[in-house]
Amino acid sequence: MENALFSEWLERFSSYLRMRNYSPRTIKKYGQTIERFARYAWLRQHPGLEGGIDEAAFEAAPLDADVNVTAALVTDFFSFLSEKREYKPKTLHRMVSTLSSFYRYLYAQGVVVANPMLGVERPRIKNQELKYLKHSQVIRLINSIESGRDRLIVRLIYATGVRVSELCSIRVEDIDFEEQTIRVKGKGDKIRTVFVDEETLEQIDGFIGNTIEGPLFVGQQGNPLSPRTVQHLFKQCAPAGITPHKIRHSYASELYRRSKNLRVVQENLGHSSIKTTEIYLHTDLDERRNVYKQYFPLSNGKKSGE
Repeated sequence: MENALFSEWLERFSSYLRMRNYSPRTIKKYGQTIERFARYAWLRQHPGLEGGIDEAAFEAAPLDADVNVTAALVTDFFSFLSEKREYKPKTLHRMVSTLSSFYRYLYAQGVVVANPMLGVERPRIKNQELKYLKHSQVIRLINSIESGRDRLIVRLIYATGVRVSELCSIRVEDIDFEEQTIRVKGKGDKIRTVFVDEETLEQIDGFIGNTIEGPLFVGQQGNPLSPRTVQHLFKQCAPAGITPHKIRHSYASELYRRSKNLRVVQENLGHSSIKTTEIYLHTDLDERRNVYKQYFPLSNGKKSGE
């Protein structure tokens, strides 16, 4: 397709994201990244830029660039951004992901002849392996919490792997005690089912008493508990650096370590991309040790020359 412009396809892409129930905040962030790239592309696609691209020209550039670009131009765009200010690798990684989603959409629509993002390397994120607790450590943490409500909050995050926002939105009527499941509302208002163990359900049953509807965890004026309150209780009860997200991470790591089923872990966490799930996972120490002993020549009884 000739002369396909960012100004036209950005709006169509936003409509596509709304159709897929992406949140307004996410759609706005996607749009901001794509608009910045569109301005840069327009400046590069027009002559007379031998002196370089200054900030004023960049901000004034229109969104009428051709969406058909090369991987080299995308890479130059991120170099241009990095020269203007220091971005965290995670921020650049998110921007690359945004453009990747946009160009996958364009390619599927037949708008571009090739996806330039296939040739763009993602920035390396140092120390990407998140701190998490082993199963026994999580149990000790839960048992150390005096408040029954707070103890149940931490246990439910670990038992289901839900996000804090999802935990706070759980209603009593979302819990199926017979099927041992809970319906949760995830990002973009997507509904998914998570599984709960019998002991946790017994604790929930004791906690809610005769309540049949309404928020599971009640905050001020009868409203659902706020995520900020949950974050605060972790600061009071958990070791430094252990957040609700780290407990969710512990859930993912423990489930994968025992099952080796990455797809199930992805679906349980509510990730749209399996690449997001992969950063939560660790190769089990025992598994690494066994592989080392089995295959590394110095550790399996073979002599150096064999």
